[in-house]
Amino acid sequence: MLGPPPNPTRPSELKASDMRRTPLSTADDRSLADAVAGTGDERAFRELYRRHTPALYQLVLRMLGGVAVDAEDVVQEAWIRAVRQLSKFRWESSLRTWLTAIGLNLARETLRKRARTRTEEIDDRLELSARPVRDAERIDLERAIARLPNGYRTVLVLHDVQGFTHEEISRQLQIAVGTSKSQLFDARRAVRSLLQSQSEASHA
Repeated sequence: MLGPPPNPTRPSELKASDMRRTPLSTADDRSLADAVAGTGDERAFRELYRRHTPALYQLVLRMLGGVAVDAEDVVQEAWIRAVRQLSKFRWESSLRTWLTAIGLNLARETLRKRARTRTEEIDDRLELSARPVRDAERIDLERAIARLPNGYRTVLVLHDVQGFTHEEISRQLQIAVGTSKSQLFDARRAVRSLLQSQSEASHA
């Protein structure tokens, strides 16, 4: 389970803010982000953390093959980096899209570290107990996603799970829209093939 959000600044840097008198649940992301970047408003930061962490965590968890401890570390580091860079964020995309890009980059770094230090397949590290599953089919699907090549898995999770468009994915991953579409097609085909193989193996 994810721990408490990291403090956006040192306690001595926190200042009084108008956000203290604002219902945070009705404030938009930009207002909250401005409060965090401008005065280190901790309440505003906690509201942003509450809004965006669940989706970010699920994305990173799937990217890392279901390894919860790695996903938690990535999410915490993503928020730390986001807060440090918040004053430079130009709002050319949504905060969610920007935060997702940070999380993806960190997840890739983690995968590269794994590749250098371990030779096991990602699914060998899959910890099914780290997340709730409802039935055997869900488990098989998660296993299949975990076994996809990194590029396929990234596009599949971003598009089919997180709901990003191909245009948004192309900007996040710095690939052509056509590449995103073709990787999604190949990823879906690979998942179907893996699920079929798993089904045949279970009935053998």
